[in-house]
Parts: sequence; C-alpha cells; structure tokens
Amino acid sequence: MQTLIKPHKLTSGDTIATISLSWGGAGLFRYRYEIGKSRLRDIFGLNVAETKYALRDPEWVYQNPKARASDLMDAFANPEIKGIFSMIGGDDSIRLLPYIDYDVIRNNPKVFLGFSDSTVTHFICRKSGLSSFYGPAVLTAFSENVNMHRYTIDSLIKNLFTSELIGVLPENDEGWTATSLDWGVKTNQMILRKLNPPEDWRFIQGSGKVRGHLIGGCVEVLQFIIGTEIWPIVSDWENAILFLETSEEGMPPCQLERFLRGLGAQKILKRLAGIIFSKPGGHLVNLADFEQYDKCILKVLKEFDRSDLPVVTNMDFGHTDPMMTLPYGRIMQIDVDEKQIAILEGGVI
Repeated sequence: MQTLIKPHKLTSGDTIATISLSWGGAGLFRYRYEIGKSRLRDIFGLNVAETKYALRDPEWVYQNPKARASDLMDAFANPEIKGIFSMIGGDDSIRLLPYIDYDVIRNNPKVFLGFSDSTVTHFICRKSGLSSFYGPAVLTAFSENVNMHRYTIDSLIKNLFTSELIGVLPENDEGWTATSLDWGVKTNQMILRKLNPPEDWRFIQGSGKVRGHLIGGCVEVLQFIIGTEIWPIVSDWENAILFLETSEEGMPPCQLERFLRGLGAQKILKRLAGIIFSKPGGHLVNLADFEQYDKCILKVLKEFDRSDLPVVTNMDFGHTDPMMTLPYGRIMQIDVDEKQIAILEGGVI
C-alpha cells in the first residue's frame, strides 16, 4: 500500500486557488462563482485567487487542456497558494494527463478539493504521493442556493482545517436534495432547493469491524482512467475501502454492475476491505433505482465470492447535497454491527 502525504491544514487568512480543470462553468456563470468566492471568505476565512485561466469561457477552456494543466502546475508550485479548489466537474479532465509534472505536485504538497470529474485530478495527486479530498466544488456546494448546508461545512472543517482525528462520521439529518434549478436564471439562486426527508445509511452486507485506506470516486470517471498511467497497480487496492458515487446523468444500475465486474476481473474486489456507496446523485436519477443499485452491488460481489465484504450504501458524498468530504488514503473503519463509520486519523497536518 502506498502511504500518501498529508498536506498542511488550512487556516484563516490562507490563500486558496480556484481552478477550472474540466468544464468552464465559472466563466459562464460568473455571478454564481462570486457567491461561492464570498462564502469561502466569509465562512472559512480564506482569501481566493483564481488561476490564470479559471474564468475563461467554456469553449476556450475545452479547447485548451494544456493551459488547464499549466494552471494546476502553477498553483501547486506557488508557495503563496495553500490549497486548490475545483470550480466544478465536467467530462474531459483526462485530456490533461500528457501535460502533468508529477514531481511538481510531489514536491509541493497542499490541499486539493473537488468531486465528479475531479476524480482524475485526485488520482493524479495519488500517483504523486499526495492525499487529496473528495468534496465540494466552488460552483456547487459553496454556491448552494440561499446558503450552504451545515453538514457540508462541518465536514470541510474537520477534514481541512484541523489536524485532529476526524472520528465518527455523523449521518446527515438535514435531508438531501438532487433538485436541479437552471443557473441561467439568476433569480433561481434565491430559491431553496427542496430537501427530501433524511434517510439512514444502509449496512447491507458484512459483519464486525474492518479498516482500510480510502480510494475511489465517481464511477463514470473511474471508467475513463482504467489502464492509464494514474490507475493504481493491483497491490494498491489491498485492504482498501472503495468509495463510489454516480454522476447527475442517471447511470443505469446495469452499468454499475458491469463496472464492478470489471473490478472483479482485475482481482480488485477480492482485495478490498469494504465498499461505501453514496446516494445516486443528480436530478435524472430515478428514485426507484436506489434499491436496484444495492442489488447490483450484492449480485456482483456474490459472483466474485465476496459475500463477506462489508458494504454501506445511501451515504452522503459526491453528487448529492449536503455532502461530506472524504480524504484519500486515510484509514476508515466500518463497524457493521454498530452501524458506525469513522475515519481514524486526521486528514491534514
């Protein structure tokens, strides 16, 4: 197992860089970006500096993957920048790979935060030996309509702003939403997105306690990177807890099933210590599919003789709001009998 470097914690007054590594949404919806930027300052005490190309329009961002990569390299190399926060996801961060200097990241460890297509960047950080954080993006949770969710804020503080043990993860009692309101209509920003009632996490398989290092991301994006230079070697999955979530596109349950079979064929499933799976995210997801995802996971694990593997579903990370933040490489404990999940170390130093 590769031991990942913990970055230094963020403190009030630090400067973080906001960056567009995939879709150039910040340039298109500048008003929404400014809301997220103000909350980074007012709630977390952070100064914000956009990278050189962060606010270019979506077409320019799409046409210039090398420039996006240079923004990432520059942000890591700049000693005044203490953290790097992704603006939003997309679907083509994979095009940055030819332009990445892993030594720059390795020699300048700092917080990197994002989700969805940022899965690519997390695995770039991982290849560089750096622990990063699967959590909110600037244009989504930080710019949430009306106000940020307390659950999201609390998890960010525990992961990024203190070196203390993260400890037991609380279940989300606020309710949850994947409602979509058109960002092109500015007045929608003042409409609270409707929350569904809170739902318990589902401990659907396994028993006792297991521990393992965290690795995972968005299923659709993980499919992009299989076989590339950033895909971990088989031994890196030993005693891992795999965290998975799906995008707003509404992945059919059968597609998740096929992805998991691929992991089985790579001899990854047999090495895992556990799996955690988030609420399927996005407004296109059929709520009736929730239990179908569970059934697909159990079906494939049975096919590969892993009916012993602890599995927890219906969790709160990725394409659902509010969301928790998860630190790559840190040790998580799943206690199936007590229905409790904890991270047994701090995410930063």
